[in-house]
Amino acid sequence: MYQKSGKRIFDIVAAVIGLIILLPLFVLITVVLWFHFKGKPFFIQPRPGLNAAVFRLIKFRTMYLPGDSVSGIGQFLRKTSLDEIPQLWNVLRGDMSLVGPRPLLVEYLPLYTASQNLRHSVLPGITGLAQISGRNAINWDQKFRFDLYYIKNQSLALDLKILLLTIKKVILREGIELEDQKFNGPLSR
Repeated sequence: MYQKSGKRIFDIVAAVIGLIILLPLFVLITVVLWFHFKGKPFFIQPRPGLNAAVFRLIKFRTMYLPGDSVSGIGQFLRKTSLDEIPQLWNVLRGDMSLVGPRPLLVEYLPLYTASQNLRHSVLPGITGLAQISGRNAINWDQKFRFDLYYIKNQSLALDLKILLLTIKKVILREGIELEDQKFNGPLSR
């Protein structure tokens, strides 16, 4: 029952509460980035979601252009995971869940094995089992194993555990590395 409707209800309630609590911070970051990035505070990128349908993921901008180095403000946002706040809108829209496999790049779709492609049988998440189990310190295959474990074992208890451990890791800054500093994706093999 949780997977059918309870998870979506939980996502909506938690995202609304999160947006209300984080609204002053959201506005402050948006204004700072508006000036820093000359009117472009958000980074929007196509990502595959449920059933590999492409949606527009939104985050706070941390680089001038993709491939550039991360700005000072961007480094702070990434280290504190504040760049992820706008994804709460993706959750409200139904593109994402709070917890699930992180949405990877569209270019990776043809590289997945059949079992790896199962990650698209659920909504992607802002956080997930792979993120609390090593984030960028684990390799590509390990991330997929964590994603598949999550898909097979979804529950309210597991989602709450993942969310609480995510908050702990963000506060303690455990396992946080800038993605452009260490990447174990399919193109690095």
